[in-house]
Amino acid sequence: MKTVQATDAKAHLAQLLSDVERGETIIITRHGKPIARLVPSVDDEQERRRTAVAALREWRRQLPPSGITVEELLSARDEGRR
Repeated sequence: MKTVQATDAKAHLAQLLSDVERGETIIITRHGKPIARLVPSVDDEQERRRTAVAALREWRRQLPPSGITVEELLSARDEGRR
């Protein structure tokens, strides 16, 4: 994580945005105090996928130890389409 003074951020914004685009987080300070954070934007599709995977993992933890049948899995899939 990089820290940059506000005046330097203003002068070098294009370079800072390139750094953020590559995944870096940048803290902008004024008089030594943090005032802003530049972070990479999260792709909405990627975030939805992460949420779906987390929900499936949680659902799997709640299953009985014997597991789930194919019919139950297909039924749950079809229920989500309604």
